[in-house]
Amino acid sequence: MSYELLTAEARRVSAAPEALACGWITLNRPKQLNALNDALMDELGAALLAFDADDGVGCIVITGSEKAFAAGADIAVMAPKTFMDVYKGDFITRNWETIKRVRKPVIAAVSGYALGGGCELAMMCDFIIAADSAKFGQPEIKLGIIPGAGGTQRLPRAVGKAKAMDLALTARMMDAAEAERAGLVSRVVTADKLLDETAAAAAAICEFSLPSVMAAKECVNRAYELPLNEGLLFERRMFHALFASADQKEGMDAFLNKRKPAFKHS
Repeated sequence: MSYELLTAEARRVSAAPEALACGWITLNRPKQLNALNDALMDELGAALLAFDADDGVGCIVITGSEKAFAAGADIAVMAPKTFMDVYKGDFITRNWETIKRVRKPVIAAVSGYALGGGCELAMMCDFIIAADSAKFGQPEIKLGIIPGAGGTQRLPRAVGKAKAMDLALTARMMDAAEAERAGLVSRVVTADKLLDETAAAAAAICEFSLPSVMAAKECVNRAYELPLNEGLLFERRMFHALFASADQKEGMDAFLNKRKPAFKHS
């Protein structure tokens, strides 16, 4: 598929012959610092679903530019909207949340600004790798609104209530070092190493058994939704189910025979 506001390609990030490719998506509205609008989010959703349906893809990366992952939602487009416009049009829910349907791991590679909707998009991904230049924030309060794409819900789950309140109520930005300390991002690297570090993480995922990777993602996500005992039961059943896979037999045989596994993703 061809896109106007992003680029999407399947990249070979691992030299291992059995490894799957990585679906690499780059937001591309440079003049607007990748501000998110409906057209971009429609394209992003389409690209995500295409990679999710591709049996040759094992992981997906979303990144932006050196200056901005995404500097927020497109305010010029939002400003004239009325309540009826956003309510009847199902604003945000209609297309921004397509990422929630993606079963394969999604990594956000963040450099520069990830503010407002950009921060929320990064939090929708499974984990964030940040350049040391990254800046995170939810400055919607300055516009007379609040975060509307999950900022008040995902941020407290990531960094705790106190820091989430701080960011949402003061509109201040959090740098990459603070974001890592708070638990928002998984790791911080120098800006010149961001894409290489992200590709290496994606390569590791793409070399593993895809059914196992998908099951692990599903189990971790359930931890946010279920009581502990229910989550443990869900995990146990998924663990049991993987014993029906060919990859479980291959992985354990490879371990016992001290060789590298050749997963078939089945």
